[in-house]
Amino acid sequence: MTPTLKRAGDNAQRADSSKKPATGSRPMAQSSLLSFVKKTPSATSDTTTKTKEDSTPAAPSTSTRTSTSTSITSTSTTKVPPTFQEKIDILKGLKPEQEELLRLEQNTMEATWLKALHSELTKPYFLELKKFLKAQNEAGKNIFPPKHEIYSWSRFTPLNKVRVVILGQDPYHGPGQAHGLCFSVKKPVPPPPSLKNIYKCLQQDIPGFVIPKHGYLESWARQGVLMVNAAMTVEQSKANSHAERGWEKLLDVIIKTINDQRKNVVFLLWGSPAQKRGKKVDRTKHYVLESVHPSPLSAHRGFFDCKHFSKTNEYLASKGLPVIDWNTLKDEQ
Repeated sequence: MTPTLKRAGDNAQRADSSKKPATGSRPMAQSSLLSFVKKTPSATSDTTTKTKEDSTPAAPSTSTRTSTSTSITSTSTTKVPPTFQEKIDILKGLKPEQEELLRLEQNTMEATWLKALHSELTKPYFLELKKFLKAQNEAGKNIFPPKHEIYSWSRFTPLNKVRVVILGQDPYHGPGQAHGLCFSVKKPVPPPPSLKNIYKCLQQDIPGFVIPKHGYLESWARQGVLMVNAAMTVEQSKANSHAERGWEKLLDVIIKTINDQRKNVVFLLWGSPAQKRGKKVDRTKHYVLESVHPSPLSAHRGFFDCKHFSKTNEYLASKGLPVIDWNTLKDEQ
């Protein structure tokens, strides 16, 4: 279900919107305020809705605007002036303490995801999770990923763009590694062991795949590969330290949202925790692939031969959808 598009200054022309020429030419009466927004044929695809992640001006708006702008232009072969979806205000009507707890979500979660998850964010379990994180910060604990990157999965892959889902478990707990996408690490951090095994699988599965020297998977995310961990934060050097604090409940809602609102999505479920989470995915409208986890402890039991990446593209192509270019990582070295 694609969210409703809104344009600033367009209220006066809603009644005449159906009369706009399909070729992209503007009506004579169109407001000069909209003159910078142009319709182009390339804007029509299976994921046409562009989203505004940054309608609230609070920090960290600078980094957020940059990543969102890149997301809009990098997934299209031609530069199309973005049409933004306005963010809902989840803080309206909340108590001051709740406002403080949820300001990060308001400011850094992408608009389509914020709209889909806003009712979940005000539930007692999530507010308790945010109180726990606040206490951890006040106690001087080093928490990864950095605050402004916890929801980068949402900004890189808006709900209406999701075509593939990869579920992780726990963020990397070393400095400079986690940045909100499961299995991915920031440059120049070398690829961790599980990601190295993912690369080996790709090399066997995708002709011409070049194993990159880095582990930064943003280009996959911008193509519609949602990569999200079951626990979205962790204390430095303490694996699973934030497990069972409430993040897993939010992930279950994320999966349900994709299951209900999207169709023809490929779910790559690696390891038993991910497979348990995917049991409620509707196999009649989505494609589910399962294998052991790519960890060195289990990858030798069938992960290298699973061919999940080629099978993903075969399925997407069979549905008339764009395939994933898994080899884009080589261009970023």
